[in-house]
Amino acid sequence: MTRNASPDPVLRELMARAGSAGLSRRTFLGLLGAAGSAAALAACGTGGGTAASSSGPAAGTGGKAGTLRWANWTLYIDLADDHVTSPTLKAFQKSSGLTVEYSEDIDDNDSFYGKVKGQLANGQDIGYDLVTLTDWMAARWVRQGYTATLDRSAMPNTSNILPNLANVDYDPGRTHSLTWQSGFGGIAWAKDAVPGGLATVSDLWKPELKGRVEVLSEMRDTIGLIMFDQGVNPASDSWGDTEFENALDVLKAQIANGQIRSVKGNSYKEDLVSGDAVAVIGWSGDIQQLNFENDDKFTFAIPEAGGTLWSDNLMVPITSGQVTDAQKLIDYYYDPEVAATVAAYVNYITPVQGAKQAMEKVDPTLVDNELIFPSEATLSKVAMFRTLTTDEETKYNNQFLDAIGA
Repeated sequence: MTRNASPDPVLRELMARAGSAGLSRRTFLGLLGAAGSAAALAACGTGGGTAASSSGPAAGTGGKAGTLRWANWTLYIDLADDHVTSPTLKAFQKSSGLTVEYSEDIDDNDSFYGKVKGQLANGQDIGYDLVTLTDWMAARWVRQGYTATLDRSAMPNTSNILPNLANVDYDPGRTHSLTWQSGFGGIAWAKDAVPGGLATVSDLWKPELKGRVEVLSEMRDTIGLIMFDQGVNPASDSWGDTEFENALDVLKAQIANGQIRSVKGNSYKEDLVSGDAVAVIGWSGDIQQLNFENDDKFTFAIPEAGGTLWSDNLMVPITSGQVTDAQKLIDYYYDPEVAATVAAYVNYITPVQGAKQAMEKVDPTLVDNELIFPSEATLSKVAMFRTLTTDEETKYNNQFLDAIGA
């Protein structure tokens, strides 16, 4: 959309809703994320996605030569004992001569998109040269022409990408995105507060946990897990409005009765640590990382009915002028030993072939860790939320945002 163009119908609807309801700017930005779906077929894994649109903003010149600005999620890179310095990032800066301004600025895909969408649409620098977004949001950016084309020949290490990640429907040949990490959505709890543990999503609704449960603001994880709990596989093409709304009704009821204290992005971790929350729908690597820092206080599990599987992806915004340098960083992180070093800290599934062998040197105790190198048996318990049509994306996202009060 150009600077002076009229808003599309979905955006007009959201603007009207925001004004009439007196919503805050933060809330409206969350809704704004849904507007983009009217122009984007969100895709996850394999299925009916499409390649990047030929239209979109021209390649930008944002940023400063020799400096890379990277937006990532929290607890998503290796850190030294000071919990500030990343050894791999420090080594990259020394070997490349580049400066990396690393920020944990992504807490939720929709809210981040809402923050930068206007600048992207107008070809303005968004303040980042590298972003790390989940498959369905990565698909939106690629579809809308918001990502720079990557030269794979300049990144020889990226040939190490796992075969099942080498081609995705929204980016055939991986010329606009490369996987950073993959992971599981499941349930987690504080061992001391929930001594009997949890086995199912329904266990989160136990009376003794009232007011101390949190769920994710990522629709596909929270709704996907509830759907699994109701006997519906979210990866299947056989479900539709009825099944989605059945899962949403559970979420709305548990929010309304006070069972769920909050719906959050990555920041749910702080509430687990403080004790404000004792049971959550959360992400595998987050919980493993928290255990390293908090004397193994928490447990993560894939629910008996099934868990979600997702990937986050490195992409260069079209508005950045630092594509060449960004490619150097991506290539560096596809070195198996570097990938193993990151995985040893974040405990997510590494996308790099050879990382498991390299882990023998980095940390032999993690070679058989199912959350980093999952077996086929573990992978059989999880599924990726199916690709939504454009209409479904808009409708379901709006319904979810309404349900969580965003």
